[in-house]
Amino acid sequence: MAANVVIRPVGKDERAAWEPLWNGYLAFYKATLAQGASDVAWQRFHDPDEPMFLLGAYVDGKLTGIVQYLFHRSSWTVGNYCYLQDLFVADSARGLGLGRALIEAVYAKAKEASASRVHWLTQTTNAQARILYDQVADDSGFMQYRKIF
Repeated sequence: MAANVVIRPVGKDERAAWEPLWNGYLAFYKATLAQGASDVAWQRFHDPDEPMFLLGAYVDGKLTGIVQYLFHRSSWTVGNYCYLQDLFVADSARGLGLGRALIEAVYAKAKEASASRVHWLTQTTNAQARILYDQVADDSGFMQYRKIF
């Protein structure tokens, strides 16, 4: 990883730097959100009563990667689970180790919160990301099913 990288929470005043990365993530997954969903997410990231969080990877002071995660209860453990919901690194910063650094930062936050695990999803076709994921976590072997309302 480049020596000039800092991982830290993305400040409330940094929405203009966050939006291009968030939009890049949505474009990668060909996702469209309901009107106002990004506004609500942004508010939740900065509300101390919400279990949702946003960390950024800064290279030379510029936000170039994001990870969004949340804590939730489980019927299987006493401790919460940590769901790493969204991870994205700008094309120009790929190969610098930012994805790994962001995942490791979530691991640290989860341990600090006494969570019993960190988990996430990706598409089976996301081959490049899966190379990293196979190095930092275990494939659970589960498939996701969903019904969208």
